[in-house]
Amino acid sequence: MDWIETLSSAIDYIEENITEELNISDIANHVNISAFYFQKGFSMLCGYAVGEYIRMRRLSLAGSELLSSNIKIIDLAFKYGYDSPDSFTKAFIRFHGSTPTEVRKNGAHVKSFAPLRIKFSLDGGTVMEYRIEEKQAFKVMGISGMFSYESANADIPAFWDENYVRAKEKKVLGMYGVCFDEEMAGNQFKYMIADDLNEETAKKYGLEICEIPAHKWAVFPCKGKMPMPLQELNRRIFSEWLPQNKYEIAEGYNIEYYSNSADYKNGTQDSEYYAEIWMPVKEKQ
Repeated sequence: MDWIETLSSAIDYIEENITEELNISDIANHVNISAFYFQKGFSMLCGYAVGEYIRMRRLSLAGSELLSSNIKIIDLAFKYGYDSPDSFTKAFIRFHGSTPTEVRKNGAHVKSFAPLRIKFSLDGGTVMEYRIEEKQAFKVMGISGMFSYESANADIPAFWDENYVRAKEKKVLGMYGVCFDEEMAGNQFKYMIADDLNEETAKKYGLEICEIPAHKWAVFPCKGKMPMPLQELNRRIFSEWLPQNKYEIAEGYNIEYYSNSADYKNGTQDSEYYAEIWMPVKEKQ
């Protein structure tokens, strides 16, 4: 899997279809990768969720067209995927800082957001630790929710805050954060705050039980004050590790393992705090 070519092709496809209905599955299918890992890789390497990138490109183009043509605002709204002038105006204000009417009548400024251009850059040159580990199937228990790829970066931390950080009674220890997307084709996935299965605890709290299938996993260690080291490690997996080794992503699972924060003086903000990223892999054909 060449992520530079994959992302370049995806961005070209988005630009060619920017005024058409665009969904994550179609874009991922175009570049022959699952929606699950396409969105994760796009976010890691480009700095934007796919939906956020499309929205900003459309609003940028709408602002430019508003200044350079006599198109009606209602037609502009529909052209760039908005169901009504009101929803278009709200989005336009958030992006440009002015209403479409103010731009056209009063010459208010608009903002430009250029399409991404993926270029090769010399990267790596630093040690990146990992191990390949065969794991038997194992069961986890926990609290789960469904999330959209577009808003997951904000919604999952809020999910942890509600169900773990501020929970009056901690039903799980928070050993894992697990993404499930077995079909790897949709715009949503299940995320679980989980522990290894304990039947008694699961029954006591009514926790959901899921099985992680047997697989070969690439395991990446991570140390430092969370969450920045883990986010940077995710970026490096996609930008450095995946493009240059013999493995590729195999299935729609992604696991973050967290050590017990009570074992560290400053909890997850301790400079020695330890975590891992587990990614199911197979050898490239």
